[in-house]
Amino acid sequence: MRILLATDAWEPQVNGVVRTLTRVVEELRAMGHEVDVVSPDQFPTFPLPTYPEIKLAIGAYEPVQDRFKSFEPEAIHIATEGPIGLAARRICLEWKLPFTTSYHTKFPEYVSARLPLPLAAGYTYMRWFHKPSGRLMVATPTMRDELAKHGFRNLSPWSRGVDTDIFKPRAPGEPDVFEGLARPIFLNVGRVAVEKNIEAFACLDLPGTKVVIGDGPQREELAEKYPEVKFLGAKFGAELARYFGCADVFCFPSLTDTFGLVILEAMAAGVPVAAFSAPGPIDIIPGSHAGALAPGQTEGLKQACLACLDLDKTVVRKFAEGFSWRACAEEFYRNLQPYPEPEKTRFWRRLRRLARLRGRTAA
Repeated sequence: MRILLATDAWEPQVNGVVRTLTRVVEELRAMGHEVDVVSPDQFPTFPLPTYPEIKLAIGAYEPVQDRFKSFEPEAIHIATEGPIGLAARRICLEWKLPFTTSYHTKFPEYVSARLPLPLAAGYTYMRWFHKPSGRLMVATPTMRDELAKHGFRNLSPWSRGVDTDIFKPRAPGEPDVFEGLARPIFLNVGRVAVEKNIEAFACLDLPGTKVVIGDGPQREELAEKYPEVKFLGAKFGAELARYFGCADVFCFPSLTDTFGLVILEAMAAGVPVAAFSAPGPIDIIPGSHAGALAPGQTEGLKQACLACLDLDKTVVRKFAEGFSWRACAEEFYRNLQPYPEPEKTRFWRRLRRLARLRGRTAA
């Protein structure tokens, strides 16, 4: 199948959305599908205010139209709600093409945490954007139920995966990247920004050492406010995996993620996860024996962190092995709504004929 993916989140951005999309595209291609990705690196861009790592495309509509015409997709997935997503959505509606979308970020909460805008305004926009979608893919049952309460429709599950070859427990004799720091090591990995709620982790009174890996606009402020916390900056690939593998507990304080891919990455490294009862953790951790949920707010998170110290790392790793990127890609593929035969062939043929006629008229 020819699948067109329109996304405002793509490399070189480093986040869970990009990791999910790039891995799913790899798996789809390995399964024999053709995938064309329309992404910001193909356009002039400007940085998203307050989040400069995200580049927003300028003048996307006509170039995206051309990509549709040249690729002639059989299925279209719009992954994000930015300029590229908006252009693809507009084209699908104008040409009456079915498409699917996905909900990766709690956008209304994200905006409300940074700007004086009410949650209701954010949800109004998101409902408008996703309403024409044949299927809105969501990562967890909790997120599905939450969006249903906000009036979203056509919700379908699309879980996540983890690379258990890269993320794995520290092997015997392998160097300890935290050598010299007091144990236990409580680790957080992610963007150091207000929507990630990292201060809820930084302020905990825990034994050993708290470590934050990642960069972002709140890093300097939190490093100054909590000098006992080790802020080590961003790490990537195999180096990041070594930090996961050498930790004792992973703390995930976010309340705005829809899944939290780092949860699976920590578990794949054999590191139990402490988190709040929010979408993502509440769907993954209960019954897994691979983590603990906070029974309350900040003090509850401390209890969850300490409870994780008693969990068996072998069991934690075993749980993570049940998630794979191939299964994630297969579920994504099942959710697609391809343009039905024989209409799709006739549609692209008519479009090509119309383009030729316009060309002759212009000549």
